[in-house]
Amino acid sequence: MQLATRVDEEQGALFKETARRLGTTPADALRMFVSAFNSYGGFPYTVRLQEAVTVEPFASEEEADAFIRDGLHAMLEREEY
Repeated sequence: MQLATRVDEEQGALFKETARRLGTTPADALRMFVSAFNSYGGFPYTVRLQEAVTVEPFASEEEADAFIRDGLHAMLEREEY
């Protein structure tokens, strides 16, 4: 089976150069990725946001209840359920 995709010129050139420096070809590097992807049942590395998302805990149970109540009220007003 043949797979094809497009990448921007700079990324493609870097990919080719990195593959060459690793002693392989771009085609072999893609075959290795597909094999690892299939073996892992997904990406063979962690997929995450670049910036960590931080969440501050509620100061009290009452503050959490108010947050939920206000959010539910706003959602019902917009009929987003």
